[in-house]
Amino acid sequence: MNAPVKPSHLIKGATGEWEMVIGIEVHAQVTSNAKLFSGASTAFGGDPNSHVSLVDAAMPGMLPVINEECVRQAVRTGLGLNARINLRSVFDRKNYFYPDLPQGYQISQYKSPIVGEGEVVVDLADGTSFVVGIERLHLEQDAGKSLHDQHADMSAIDLNRSGVALMEIVSRPDMRSSEQARAYVTKLRTILRYLGTCDGDMEKGNLRADVNVSVRQPGEPFGTRCEIKNVNSIRFIGQAIEYEARRQIGILEDGGSIDQETRLFDPDKGETRAMRSKEEAHDYRYFPDPDLLPLEFSQSFVDALKTGLPELPDQKKQRFIADLGLTPYDATVLVSEHESANFYESVLAGLANARRDGKVAANWVINELFGRLNKEGVSIEASPVSASQLAAIIDLIGEGTISGKIAKDLFEIVWTEGGDPRVLVEARGMRQVTDMGAIEKVVDDIVAANPDKAAQVRDKPQMIGWFVGQVMKASGGKVNPQAVNELLKTRLGL
Repeated sequence: MNAPVKPSHLIKGATGEWEMVIGIEVHAQVTSNAKLFSGASTAFGGDPNSHVSLVDAAMPGMLPVINEECVRQAVRTGLGLNARINLRSVFDRKNYFYPDLPQGYQISQYKSPIVGEGEVVVDLADGTSFVVGIERLHLEQDAGKSLHDQHADMSAIDLNRSGVALMEIVSRPDMRSSEQARAYVTKLRTILRYLGTCDGDMEKGNLRADVNVSVRQPGEPFGTRCEIKNVNSIRFIGQAIEYEARRQIGILEDGGSIDQETRLFDPDKGETRAMRSKEEAHDYRYFPDPDLLPLEFSQSFVDALKTGLPELPDQKKQRFIADLGLTPYDATVLVSEHESANFYESVLAGLANARRDGKVAANWVINELFGRLNKEGVSIEASPVSASQLAAIIDLIGEGTISGKIAKDLFEIVWTEGGDPRVLVEARGMRQVTDMGAIEKVVDDIVAANPDKAAQVRDKPQMIGWFVGQVMKASGGKVNPQAVNELLKTRLGL
């Protein structure tokens, strides 16, 4: 199904309301030690032209040889996208001139890609979800990089990226807002990271998006689209779409027409600008690469890769909901990053009763841990509180050894000083008070000191929470709130 069109997604123009139509082509660098057609390294950050083979530099007589690991990664990605895997695909030459494309053509796939139609289920912040159709995934080689700031009147060429394997993942035009587009790329990147087929690092250029945007009045045919090339952050994707849609609406409402063209997004100005007229497929003069045979593999090859797939985010989310009783929202937050899900499952593994305390653990991971990590700007891999330490704190709550308030104090100590939570509780006298006689005295004193509020509680029992808070405050949070609640009900005659 296509993304739902909400009234909030429509843009109000001078002549009425307009709807965005968005499709995205994601270029994801394949996780592989070697390039697509050579043995040169794919490591990031090498000196210019230090990771270049004779094949990458297009020296005469050099022939490409397919890297089987890149094929495996493309098939695994297709399986993760619930897509059709084509047992036979063809590599084509896509002919165009660019200074950092030494061959004068790019080896890509055109009519016969390695992966066909699939889909991605995308979750939105409001709890709803929609499906984005995947049209195809094909393998291709990356170009090099032109450097224009190295010399006053010359450009330099770095071919380290030349020949690096890319998966181009082409969506259908199923998105209708910048929010949906951002959510789609975020979800796609998460799936790739779970699979281990691309690290999704947009700062290094390992995942880039070409965003196709057009506008139409609701119910009308698709308009002419413009393609915004090489957008390298989720935030910029949203900004580029918003600007481009309004630019097109302005032109159409002034009586003009949209030229199909390629544009670039300038993040400093927050606007898109024309790059070149949009090429059609025939402009590239595609033809099968004569140096490469058609790529063929068996169904058993695909089945073996499918058997080895990890649990993907949608599957993990459903398991968290079904087995642990998590809310869809909490489950979505926890599976949104592979590292977050792994941390949470490590906490579960350390609990005495994971089934009983899974929801409590989710609350602690999302609210206390993630909240503190975000505040301090620390990654989950560098968290001062380990999964085993957090599990120990949650177990102490479950056992009744400490209250929720004491647990927050204990979390703070572990965050700043480290240590075994159980040892810290004993060494610092943080155990919850279980002596009912001592609790009764505190309750009696507070009830006696507040006769007016005691009378109000008898009329409005929900006000008992005020008394519970006062008792907890007077005891330094060391009493069991449930025991206090029951005792207050008895003392107040509720």
